[in-house]
Amino acid sequence: MSYTVADIRRIMDRAYPPYLAESWDKVGLICGDPAAEVRSVGFALDCTLEVATRAVELGLDMLIVHHPLLLRGVNSVAADTPKGQVLHTLIRGQVALFAAHTNADSARPGVNDALAELVGITPGRPIKPIDPEGLDKWGVQVPESHLEQVKQALFSAGAGEIGHYSQCAYSFRGTGQFEPQEGADPYDGEVGTLQHTAEWRVECVAPRARRRDIYAAVQQAHPYEEVAFDIVELAGITDVEQAYGLGRIGQLPEPMRLGDYVQQVADALPETAWGIRATGDPEQLVQRVAVSSGAGDSFLDTVRGLGVDVYVTSDLRHHPVDEYLRAGGPAVIDTAHWASEFPWTSQASELIAEETGLDTTIIDIRTDPWTMSAHPHHH
Repeated sequence: MSYTVADIRRIMDRAYPPYLAESWDKVGLICGDPAAEVRSVGFALDCTLEVATRAVELGLDMLIVHHPLLLRGVNSVAADTPKGQVLHTLIRGQVALFAAHTNADSARPGVNDALAELVGITPGRPIKPIDPEGLDKWGVQVPESHLEQVKQALFSAGAGEIGHYSQCAYSFRGTGQFEPQEGADPYDGEVGTLQHTAEWRVECVAPRARRRDIYAAVQQAHPYEEVAFDIVELAGITDVEQAYGLGRIGQLPEPMRLGDYVQQVADALPETAWGIRATGDPEQLVQRVAVSSGAGDSFLDTVRGLGVDVYVTSDLRHHPVDEYLRAGGPAVIDTAHWASEFPWTSQASELIAEETGLDTTIIDIRTDPWTMSAHPHHH
């Protein structure tokens, strides 16, 4: 079996659907030719220059990372700019770069599941479920000549994903009729003449959040001036415990001292100079745990209302935590951002290795920016 960059992208998009990404995020293929052959794939959290250089040295054809290199727009990728230097290194070395970011955080299993399991809980509901009820069913009528084109437009805009299946649709034949009026410019038929046309109806499901994108894609792919379509909102039956979304909540097998649990988290996560910081009384017993991989201070308010004993996340700042604790929030364990997310690289590399049998390599360069920590010597 030979695989292309596009094939690997398809496997990643099935495991970590792009529609799960937050609206501000920029996920997917950053550089590389979708048609290029892939024999070996590398995994890292960030594509720093050191990681890019290592990927080229290892002869990798594709590098999969969590953090998008071009999240905040740049208007130059000249080789003497920091990001340009990285891109030039990858492109010269013929390494494609692909990012799965907040879509991998929200997917199941995803970044948060890897973190939850490491810190000793079985991942249950997300902290912030993506509305599991938020599914539409689309129906679009289309002439046979454009059936495949419209289907592909629907799929590429995020429709047709059900569980582990993609490109799900149902099509059946029918007859459309219309009478073009003054001012119309019909694809078929004449103004003022009733027209009957053999058409297909395509039906597929899609997340409600993708409505505008799908509408735009269908309009562009469809030959008709006025597209006949309808959208039905589906009633939800998803269990919130299984829902997609950011963060996870779960239970430790037994209650334990917070002090011991902080140590358990420190022992379980990849080691960094930053280490682990925590709030609260080391003697208090904790059992119900919330985790959020990466920067989690936006969930401090939400976590306070979820009845958890401790919240594990990264990148916390003084004032938000101070206010959260004054408002009675549970204990917090603050890890390095890199440490809470790097474990996902194992999950993603296993996925690609199992699906394709290709060579996979985890580039374990510690891209955590903090390289030292110091504590004063007390005499």
